[in-house]
Amino acid sequence: MHVSSSISISQCNTGDAQCCNTVTTASNPSAAQLIGLLGIVVQGVDALVGLGCTPITVIGVGQGVNCAQQPVCCTNNNFNGLINVGCTPISL
Repeated sequence: MHVSSSISISQCNTGDAQCCNTVTTASNPSAAQLIGLLGIVVQGVDALVGLGCTPITVIGVGQGVNCAQQPVCCTNNNFNGLINVGCTPISL
């Protein structure tokens, strides 16, 4: 998935910075299935969601963070990294 715009990690003030294995839209079949099973309410099928995410600490950024997948800032991380909702790509 190509996302054209991103923010810096210091601009991630609406949620936690995450490193996700996959970033896709809520309409993606694998994401839609998880959203349905967990009863998550998503605002729009084009909303970005992160799958298989782990937190990125701001302290770790200064020391060089290795996120081989997609770093994102997500507003809803209540699903233990399984799925994070309301994501925006970030640059580290």
